[in-house]
Amino acid sequence: MTRALCVGLNTAVITMEAVIEVPAVTDGSPPPWPVAAMAPGSWLVLNAGCADDQVGLFVAALAGRIEVQPPGGRDEVVNALLAEEFLIAAGGLQVRDRTIGTVVMPGCCAGLEDWRDWAQVLIGDSPWLGHDPGPEVEVVSDDLRVWQDGGENRYRGRWAGIHVDLPHVALPGLLNDVHRALIGFLEALTGWATRVGLQQRGTALVEAIDKNFAITAPLDVQPLR
Repeated sequence: MTRALCVGLNTAVITMEAVIEVPAVTDGSPPPWPVAAMAPGSWLVLNAGCADDQVGLFVAALAGRIEVQPPGGRDEVVNALLAEEFLIAAGGLQVRDRTIGTVVMPGCCAGLEDWRDWAQVLIGDSPWLGHDPGPEVEVVSDDLRVWQDGGENRYRGRWAGIHVDLPHVALPGLLNDVHRALIGFLEALTGWATRVGLQQRGTALVEAIDKNFAITAPLDVQPLR
């Protein structure tokens, strides 16, 4: 679920969503379960509404970063994931102004596993959100200006001037909505694991993803007054 916000007298609808960057899953051995047909480099939004092939794409994205023992079937892939100390996925949080259609995406090398770092904005810091482009959060009076490419590149190059403004007081609510959406995605993952037939491996995989992406742990962000 995303949150629609009315900003002042301007009806600006701002949303924040957890996303991962879609990898080229057709390179090499195909995943051992159906995956959604999405273009590499596009963004998969994670929430309770994800279909099984979208959940399968997410898990395939995790597996694409690790070595899987042959023959590389379903059980071998899941075993390899469970053996990893850390699970990571390229992505993070996207911020969108639906009124004007502007969206700021995570930068290169940003990871969904760090999505909670956005809470640093509440104490005046801008979290690292990736590079090339390098998103950055700037405090502008009572608003937050989220740049697609911050620093010296704010006004030059491909991403010049692209930004989304949102009220500072809105950020806790947006982050709480992301939290609920990720919990919903974890429920979709649980259902997928059952239908794919992972049995006990499925339970362990859900627990590992929950832990590595800090999904169900309490999120301590309070509405600003």
